Amino acid sequence: MTGPETVAAFRTMVTIREFENHAAQLRNRGVIVCSLHLANGHEAIAVGAHAALGSSDTVNATYRGHHWAIACGIPLGALFGEFMGRATGVNGGRGGAGFFADPDHRFLGENGIVGAGAAIGAGAALAARYDGSGRIALTAFGDGALNQGAVHEAMSFAAILSLPVVFVCENNGYAEYTPTESMFPPGPLESRAAIYGFPGVAVDGGDLRAVRETVSEAAARARAGGGPTLVVATARRLAGHHTHDAEQYRPEGEKARWAEESDPIIRLRAAILGEGLADEDELARIEGDARADVRAAADAAAAQPASDPAQLEQHVYG
Repeated sequence: MTGPETVAAFRTMVTIREFENHAAQLRNRGVIVCSLHLANGHEAIAVGAHAALGSSDTVNATYRGHHWAIACGIPLGALFGEFMGRATGVNGGRGGAGFFADPDHRFLGENGIVGAGAAIGAGAALAARYDGSGRIALTAFGDGALNQGAVHEAMSFAAILSLPVVFVCENNGYAEYTPTESMFPPGPLESRAAIYGFPGVAVDGGDLRAVRETVSEAAARARAGGGPTLVVATARRLAGHHTHDAEQYRPEGEKARWAEESDPIIRLRAAILGEGLADEDELARIEGDARADVRAAADAAAAQPASDPAQLEQHVYG
């Protein structure tokens, strides 16, 4: 990544963190009434991976997907409006924080069902096979989803048809409240790809540029007809599973230690300063602008009319 690209990515990552933190505050105050699954600690995965994609490639994610949505360029006000149940939300306030989508920004949506998005990503890749667009699909899910049947089926299907899809597993150490290591046999998670006959690669999910490089290689392989890749990006979840998670399952001091050692924003900030890509004043301005933009977007969304309950079932098909 060039210097300007790296600084722009830092701006997006800071915006994601500010968005998540402010959304959590609004949830605690009752302005947002739906459940929130924050992406604190995952920012470099979405921003780095999205930087590796082309202008027509699609993304879909699990319910912890606000970072992917913002990386795709969905306006902050439309996201806040959706979470607040406003008519101006990205889906008119019908989906909330766990089920929204915005195809105009190539974001095919979050999914509240663990692992279900993998099949949607494979479907998007299958469509790309026939529409002549040359696009690929990226689908993201958590480590716990690797034990879901839908993910197995999606990977098997994608392998057999050599579909242009990149499976991104965000391994944050916990499947909801259960340590990841207790749910899998010994060995790296990316080794699971071998049973399907496609590559599995690991990447430090806190390293923006490493994520971009790894996903770039997977995307190029998919675009050239080489089929799927499983990318396991390891991160540290710096918030609870959801906004009202008491986190009693965590060892004492773990979250504070992870924040000190593994925060991707702190790591990228230090790299930018160390490489002379920007100075303290510029980064402080970026951080201040991100904070102001997030709060302005939230205030504007809160001033909009609520969704009409009579329209709740519009665009819903069973």
